[in-house]
Amino acid sequence: MTDPTSSARPSRYLLDRAWVDGAVRDDVLVEVVDGRFARVEPGAATATTATAATAGAATRLPGLTLPGLANCHSHAFHRALRGRTQRERGTFWTWRHQMYDLASRLDPDSYFLLARATYREMVAAGITGVGEFHYLHHQPDGTPYDEPNAMGQALVAAAEEAGLRICLLDTAYFSSGFGKPPEGPQVRFSDGDAAAWAARAGAGPAAIHSVRAVPRDQLAAFHGRAPLHVHLSEQMAENEACLAAYGVTPARLLHEADLLGPETTVVHATHLTDDDIELLGTTGTNVCITPTTERDLADGIGPAERLAAAGCPITLGSDSHAVIDLFEEMRGLEMDERLATEERGHWTAGDLLVAATGHGTLGVDDAGAIEIGRRADLVTIDTASPRTSGTGADEHTAAFAATAADVVHVVADGRVVHTKGDEAEIGRELDEAIGALWPS
Repeated sequence: MTDPTSSARPSRYLLDRAWVDGAVRDDVLVEVVDGRFARVEPGAATATTATAATAGAATRLPGLTLPGLANCHSHAFHRALRGRTQRERGTFWTWRHQMYDLASRLDPDSYFLLARATYREMVAAGITGVGEFHYLHHQPDGTPYDEPNAMGQALVAAAEEAGLRICLLDTAYFSSGFGKPPEGPQVRFSDGDAAAWAARAGAGPAAIHSVRAVPRDQLAAFHGRAPLHVHLSEQMAENEACLAAYGVTPARLLHEADLLGPETTVVHATHLTDDDIELLGTTGTNVCITPTTERDLADGIGPAERLAAAGCPITLGSDSHAVIDLFEEMRGLEMDERLATEERGHWTAGDLLVAATGHGTLGVDDAGAIEIGRRADLVTIDTASPRTSGTGADEHTAAFAATAADVVHVVADGRVVHTKGDEAEIGRELDEAIGALWPS
């Protein structure tokens, strides 16, 4: 996990309202030293004379302030597909064809420009940490770059310039599907086998693209990697092919390889059996749900509530970036459950905020809360916008009314990384980076 550069100079903010200790509190004075919270004091404006004087000298942040949001599943280059894969209807497979076409166009320089613009969009949406599921490793014909990790380094540099912490999840991808070799653009994803992948990737965070892309006999190489992420049961076809190849479901396969547990995050988990849910829950495996992508690709609605009840911590991601808006992902968790069950009230606003601030699955256990000693991440939303006015200016405003457009100020590791007014510049940067990839 890399960090934005933080200043050693102390800074103080007076937060009109802030989500602290699981509730929204008024007049919260925070002091930041070396990128961490050194003081968190609710009710400061009406406290002792000395405290009130300190609060009066602090930078005031009007609105509702939250801890930094965590985007736990991202494919940065997919941002260039937004608005394009919707044309002429299409299916998951036509979407994938366009994704492969895009993948074949990128090099380290264009990847850096696209990722930096995409990460800036994330920061403007209140995201302070991202899990980048990175499998675009080599040149289009599969030949390694002179610097074998040039593409991953481009992502890290892009995140640093955008002011975003990144957990680079170097992703293994050896097969187009259960024993079949990589095909076409997939050859640039593959190192050949787990030994070659490990030699290039080195130690640290990792990802298994899916059980179809990493053969069963290669899975043991990932034991002990932390954090470890993996796509799981996104499509029914994956489950059927896994059963045909190995006689077990993808979740059971990972369990037999001893890869489930608190250091592992499975992404999507859409099509699960009762046994799968029990395996994931009893092992305490994290589950990352990406509602806007799962809708966009017509994947289906996963059993998120049942997974949480079974013991799985739930996190959120924007995945293919059809939308970059963790507020929408929060709502999607509840709203999709309502559609699936025809009942309301599955997740409280507090539950949704916990899911949206789950930095722990990115290898960062000291973020995600406005609390002394934690990383000083602050995301302030406007509570007087057309979307948020009259909604109570509390956690329900954040979970059920706000959008990314309501974010007005973002601090990451004590450093201001976004203020209202940056949006036009970010839009121009996105337009230039994407336009260069899709020349007219």
